[in-house]
Amino acid sequence: MQITITGHHVEVTPALRQYAEEKVAKVRKYMNTTINAHVTLKVEKLTHIAEVTIHANGVDLHGMEKTDNLYAAIDKVMDKIDRQAKKVKGKIQEKRKDPAPIRVGGDEE
Repeated sequence: MQITITGHHVEVTPALRQYAEEKVAKVRKYMNTTINAHVTLKVEKLTHIAEVTIHANGVDLHGMEKTDNLYAAIDKVMDKIDRQAKKVKGKIQEKRKDPAPIRVGGDEE
């Protein structure tokens, strides 16, 4: 898992970096392949913005959240990413299920 964390107008402290990495790592339970994640943390006036993009298994997951607290923004955006990952995993599992049984035999008229 490769996680890149950048900050715009905010210093990414070790505690903030560790918190973001732990939250992003939880997505791994839905994706069994290598995951590349990019987390951007921004501060605009009094608004804190967390933006996360995850590339895994040919799928891109993206979310953005604005709050007045950076940790809360990370929590909310990871909830969005979590829901997206669950949906993708469900679709993949649905495709893997056996298709409808094929009827064998001639046409009965």
